[in-house]
Amino acid sequence: MTGAGVVATIEEAEVVPAPPFFAVSLWKLVVMSVCTLGLYELYWFYRNWQRVRVREQKDFSPAVRVLFALIFCYPCFRRIERYGWAMGLRPGPPVALLALAWIFVKILGAFPLPYPWVSLLGCAFLLPMQAYANRINAEKVPLHDRNSRFSRLNWAWILLGSCVLLLSLAAMFLLPAAANAV
Repeated sequence: MTGAGVVATIEEAEVVPAPPFFAVSLWKLVVMSVCTLGLYELYWFYRNWQRVRVREQKDFSPAVRVLFALIFCYPCFRRIERYGWAMGLRPGPPVALLALAWIFVKILGAFPLPYPWVSLLGCAFLLPMQAYANRINAEKVPLHDRNSRFSRLNWAWILLGSCVLLLSLAAMFLLPAAANAV
């Protein structure tokens, strides 16, 4: 027994095209970046470079650009800005300043404690770029998935990262106190 008009065929279903840039809510970007100790930022770059490669039909590896994110962050930011400008979305974010700030905090993360904690602020410099990319995505593909919900895999990363963060904080404060007591 089938109901007329109840089941849509694949041909009748509306296919929403992919947005020009990686879609993620600002809140999710912050939470995932902090809880993955910055790994989500690399994922963010990877997904944006994937979109650029497909849209512009370029032959480059997004993974290689992520490996050299300190070099390729400015070109990524610039691509987002230029795409928005071509659509008439002005003003764009200050891409050079944001790229320099992101690079600076990531380099600080390589120094001894407490500097690695500063590198967690890197996501703050991605937020204006993501807000601009979200504006572009909303204008270009209004019905795209905004990627604001946390998946089960996201929750697993959040749990794992939170444990690592808490253990790191505890070690930073408790181990020096124990060493002084001996």
